Amino acid sequence: MVSVSIAGSTGSIGTQALEVIKEAPDSFDVKALGAWSSVELLASQVKEFIPEVVAIGDESKYHDLKSLVGNICEVRAGSEGLSSIASISDITLNAVVGFKGLEVTVATLEASKRLALANKESLVAGAPVVNRVKKAKGGEIIPVDSEHSAIFQCLKSGGKREVSKLIITGSGGPFRGKRLEDLGEVSLEEALNHPTWKMGPKITVDSSTLMNKGLEVIEAHELFELDYDAIEVVIHKQSIVHSLVSFIDGATIAQISYPSMKLPISYALCHPDRHKVPYGMVNLAEVGQLDFEAPDLATFKSLSLAYEAGRIGMSMPTVLNAANEIAVDCFLNKKLAWLKIPEVIERTMAATEPVEMSEIKHVLEVDFLARKTAREIISADFF
Repeated sequence: MVSVSIAGSTGSIGTQALEVIKEAPDSFDVKALGAWSSVELLASQVKEFIPEVVAIGDESKYHDLKSLVGNICEVRAGSEGLSSIASISDITLNAVVGFKGLEVTVATLEASKRLALANKESLVAGAPVVNRVKKAKGGEIIPVDSEHSAIFQCLKSGGKREVSKLIITGSGGPFRGKRLEDLGEVSLEEALNHPTWKMGPKITVDSSTLMNKGLEVIEAHELFELDYDAIEVVIHKQSIVHSLVSFIDGATIAQISYPSMKLPISYALCHPDRHKVPYGMVNLAEVGQLDFEAPDLATFKSLSLAYEAGRIGMSMPTVLNAANEIAVDCFLNKKLAWLKIPEVIERTMAATEPVEMSEIKHVLEVDFLARKTAREIISADFF
């Protein structure tokens, strides 16, 4: 039986992971659960799965959680408490949303454990540190993002030297086919109305701007060690083909399934085996047609900004991620127009000099300053 810790257990990925685990009760043992602030849901998960440890990232909610779970298990708090659950299981699923997930990623790899990574910001913002720790400690990363899981599976067909190109697919989000002149009055409800995936609000907004594809390009570069010129984004509205790998002999291998995050979650937990419960099994006759098109980089500038940040390297992906998180948060709180999100990111990047990063403290410093710059840009020009 494989022991599992889930950081971010109350979010979309975390709750689906627990459903996967429930469907194979003899395969997994939930040793630890953690969330940032959702106390009541976290407590109900503790009562159902009886882990050894539970952690709440927001220290102010420690007593609330403790009163709800009693003596069922040990209760930890703070970012250190949340990241501490990474060392007590065979596998840690990092489903924390945003930059806060970096510490969980580093802690898992420091403990030489398998990291089932659903927190793309860890690699986007902290790749120099994450890669150094992984190399030093021998930890393992299995991607949980559907696109990177698809690439990971397709790469079983050939070695790195045989790869010609990685093709990351994206649905295009709720505004696929729209032009700039159509998007001046985008509402929060419209941005959160994703046509094919059910996700948390932050990643759904990222999908609407195509920043999620940009972050995935940077993550793919770090995970699979391919140059940015060998990583392509293609819009695929059906979300059936989750990504493809083209090889030097002309063969292109694709991973195909109906949209279901349970498939990449179960693959990361069970690898190198596959889960006995099928998720998203495709009926090709029923699908009928698959459509592909190039992304509209003029309308969805965030994708171009991500390529730019990745190619600059050093700390610039950290700056990109920080500025995006601030801009998206302001949009979610109805303090910033949707069209202004990429503008905030671009101006923050332009105002920031890239620097080398070798320690997590360097990443934290860059992130702090980039967030400060983004807030100042928003306060000065857009409020």
